[in-house]
Order: sequence, then structure tokens, then C-alpha cells
Amino acid sequence: MSKVLLSVEQVAERLDLHVRTVRGYIRDGRLSAVRIGKQYRIAAADLDAFTGRPAGAARPGIEVSAVVDVDGLSAVDADRLSTLLVAGSQSGSGLSAEPPLRLQTVYDPVRARLKVIVFGGPGAVAEILSTVDAVTRAESGMFHTSTSEGTGNDG
Repeated sequence: MSKVLLSVEQVAERLDLHVRTVRGYIRDGRLSAVRIGKQYRIAAADLDAFTGRPAGAARPGIEVSAVVDVDGLSAVDADRLSTLLVAGSQSGSGLSAEPPLRLQTVYDPVRARLKVIVFGGPGAVAEILSTVDAVTRAESGMFHTSTSEGTGNDG
């Protein structure tokens, strides 16, 4: 069985580190290596374990980003939508192969605009976008029909 062995120089180049840093990791026991003569050799699997990359990853990870602007919301409605989306993003879709979902919302009271920024796997981001679409439709009844900028009219 043949293993791919890398030199300290090759590992340093792949990690964009100095050769001395890689040797220090080996001496400290943080990076597993085999000494052959006067040189160290690092197995590709040990390098993957050191960097946290799963060994034998079949395909590259896919991450989707989306920015959604929702105009015409009062501060109360923006808070309600933000709470709904954040709660939905934390519930998880149970798809461990996808990257974790990250979601942020920012409300601009001057423009009465909520900006939603989402990062994650395609399925999870699609669920968030679907939720935004469903709750912002007029027939959902979730939001007030008239736009108030949150100044004194919180209801």
C-alpha cells in the first residue's frame, strides 16, 4: 500500500508557512511526521488531519450567499421578520453535509428597509429565501399594510 509522503518544504508551501514553523509543529507533536534519514516526511492523511480537512473528501463544499432587501417595513415588522428568520436558521435542516447556516439582519429606519444576509448550503439558504417570500406576501397578513418608520407608532 503506497502512501503519499510530503516533504517539510511541500507542506510549508501548501500551508503558506515558513519551513521552520512546520518543523516546530512536528517537534511539538502537533503535526505527525516520520523521520527518514535526516529529513521529515508527512503523510497526506496526517496533513489533512492537522488542517481539519476530512480525509478523502469526495467533492468540494458548496456555500451559497444571498442578500435580500425587504422595503417598506416598520421597525416592529422588521424585528418580527428578523426574529422569525433567526429562529428558523437556528433550527437547522439536519443536513450535516452542508455548511452551517449563518444569517444576519440589519434594519435601516430611514429607508424602512430590512437587509437579510445569509450564508450556508444551497438547501438551507433556499429554505430561508422561501420563508422570506412566503411571509412578505400581502396575503400572509404578517405585516402592517401601511409603512410606519417606527417613530412613535409601534403598533
